[in-house]
Amino acid sequence: MRFDAVTLFPEMFDAVLDYGITRRALDRGLYRFKAWNPRDFTDDPHRTVDDRPYGGGPGMLMLAEPLDRALNAVQQDLASENSTPWVVHFSPRGHPLTHQRVMELKEKPALVLLCGRYEGIDERLLRRRVDEEISLGDFVLSGGELPALALMDALIRQLPGALNDADSAVEDSFASGLLDCPHYTRPEVWQGMAAPDVLRSGNHAAIAQWRLQQSLTITATHRPDLLARRVLSKQEQDILAAHPSGAQQNEAAR
Repeated sequence: MRFDAVTLFPEMFDAVLDYGITRRALDRGLYRFKAWNPRDFTDDPHRTVDDRPYGGGPGMLMLAEPLDRALNAVQQDLASENSTPWVVHFSPRGHPLTHQRVMELKEKPALVLLCGRYEGIDERLLRRRVDEEISLGDFVLSGGELPALALMDALIRQLPGALNDADSAVEDSFASGLLDCPHYTRPEVWQGMAAPDVLRSGNHAAIAQWRLQQSLTITATHRPDLLARRVLSKQEQDILAAHPSGAQQNEAAR
């Protein structure tokens, strides 16, 4: 998989490229990355990439032309690989990013991450060049780099071979439509709190049942909207009915 970021701050992507799982995946050749700075596609000595918005108002807007040239350069670079880029712009008006969408985007061989700054980007560039807009939530960030990093991290960990244990991605929160269960490790008792006996029992069936129960009840308590989208099995309905905080949500989910 290949990522190309159109960004005024390429160094911000070191957070993904130089650390942890995403660095190991890069070293293993599971993905490639290239940054393109719009300032390199300007003609004036000041490398201008922004200007005042028509109609007035606070702040500046990113100019269409440098971004268009940067995207053309990406497209030409990808042409030699017979890859068609899918251009993603990060915006409050975009669709919220979900695990399902991450898994769909994983199938695209080349993603171009268009990272806006200032008050935004000239609308004409967005209409002409962007395939999809994505939002991380109902809040405002200073630019598109942080959402781009989040999307890259979410995608890279799903690539085969990125995780040392392939089951880790399968058992993540949202992978099954539920929040993950709690986890415990040594020591058995920490500051007077003991790890659940069932996790130390060696009974794998009982452990699986406990983890499902925990995932269901935690999801019902903290993210009932996730359960509303899920078709519950009879086992899952019984588990929720037995849990006081999940019983009401169970009725709604039926």
